[in-house]
Amino acid sequence: MYQVIARKYRPQTFSELISQEHVRTTLENAISQNRIAHGYIFSGQRGTGKTTVARIMARCLNCEKGPTITPCGVCASCTEIAGGSGIDVIEIDAASNRGINEMRELRENVRFRPARDRYKVFIVDEAHQITSEAFNALLKTLEEPPEWVVFILCTTEVHKIPSTIASRCQQFSFRSVDFAELVARMEWIIQQEGIKADAEVLSVLAQAGEGSVRDSLSALDQAIACCGNKLEAAQVRELLGIFSLESMGVVTQALVEGDAKKMLDVVGDLEANGRSLQHFARELARYFRNLLVVRIEGGTTRLVAASPPEQERMMKAAAQFSEEDLTRDLKLSLDLFRDLQSSLQPRLHLEMGLLRLIHAGRLQPIEEALAALGGSGAGSSRKTGDSQPISARPMVQTPKDSGRKSEAVPSFPPAVPSLPHEGDFRTRLITALHETKLTHVADAVEHSEIAESATEIIFTAPKMYQLFLKGPEFEAAVRRVAGRAIKITLKVGESAAAPAAAKVAAPPAKDEAAARALAHPEVKRFQELFPESQVRAVRNLKETEP
Repeated sequence: MYQVIARKYRPQTFSELISQEHVRTTLENAISQNRIAHGYIFSGQRGTGKTTVARIMARCLNCEKGPTITPCGVCASCTEIAGGSGIDVIEIDAASNRGINEMRELRENVRFRPARDRYKVFIVDEAHQITSEAFNALLKTLEEPPEWVVFILCTTEVHKIPSTIASRCQQFSFRSVDFAELVARMEWIIQQEGIKADAEVLSVLAQAGEGSVRDSLSALDQAIACCGNKLEAAQVRELLGIFSLESMGVVTQALVEGDAKKMLDVVGDLEANGRSLQHFARELARYFRNLLVVRIEGGTTRLVAASPPEQERMMKAAAQFSEEDLTRDLKLSLDLFRDLQSSLQPRLHLEMGLLRLIHAGRLQPIEEALAALGGSGAGSSRKTGDSQPISARPMVQTPKDSGRKSEAVPSFPPAVPSLPHEGDFRTRLITALHETKLTHVADAVEHSEIAESATEIIFTAPKMYQLFLKGPEFEAAVRRVAGRAIKITLKVGESAAAPAAAKVAAPPAKDEAAARALAHPEVKRFQELFPESQVRAVRNLKETEP
């Protein structure tokens, strides 16, 4: 019976592992020093070797020559564990055995010694799917198991493991497999299988896996079934739905030329060939991300999952844009991919998103527009010399090199005449404030020094009046009286001499209660601290209370 490549070439020893050196080194040292923990948590994305390492660990512990970091591979324990049928190595799928009853059964099983091997190893796949009640039932057993028991919990979502469980285990985080190592592994496998494929094909297969060895080998199996013993890059791309750099290059060329028709033709071709529009949007976002990375790095880098020749072609495409352009295009393409996930009209959304990319390239920084008013020309926004982040600059729509004729930039209106003299402005402002029932604000203006210019009005008033000279109502009244938008500045200073008519003398003490109030030490102290304060009225609370 045929065995898929991912299972046929599954590593059986630590030496056969690719990547995960940090995990391998720690476990090898633990076995060599006989410092074997009773619980482990292996976490990481799918296909990075979590269950494989768990099986290797079980072989190392139960080999007849063990515990050893180099199991013999021929004893009964090694062969049975490799085939997934070890007597004392119990693999549990937590996705279908996640309840409290299954955990109670496991807890009972722990009590019995191994039937043949040195350790009884429990490998729990998808451990994050175990219910909270089931974890609680396992808690005490996991904390103090018998000396012959080892638990290995494998999960892709370690954050869902309760902290009470995680604190009782050693945790290992499995990383995505490096692109170059994955390509080298597949190159060795196709040599063993007698398959012919060039570096571009292996690059496509590695990109399809996105750091997962199992996913890449499954894609290789699928490609062999489709294409036979000789794999061609074009056929493999079409089979896996991966878009070539040439197809993505059409989009970048349309951006450089500002050609909206070419963008619409891209969508038309996708529809005609039955390609997934959502998948295209995802690949477009990945492409812009890779362009941005190679643009920043300035050369080939491990941060991009592509072969060196492909990265060279990306660099040529990225050289046509600035980092700000690529950052903006990446953001727009990510938004487009997100919108397509729930769109009832995916073609409409894709067309609109691609056209938005073109129109965003025609936006011009506000400083360039202002410079154009002063006589200096404004360059294209898709350039490489501007270092200011695009998101930090105000942008305006101006005619650019997009096939349209340049339009005249409108001029600003003439400057507004200077304000009238201070007294006139103060009087009109106080009147306006009284009309809008802002009497307390009018009083504050009366005690303020006012300095005016064509662009700014400065109010200098004691600190006690500053609160009344703030807020949108006051600013609106000032600008309404001034007749234009103007800068308003508040300063702390001495009080202005208020008009005599505006001052109200302290009310006479008509009765004994008023006299006592005005003679109160706290009132006098307040008047000393605020010499400009006025007592407008004295009210007897006993007379007003019911």
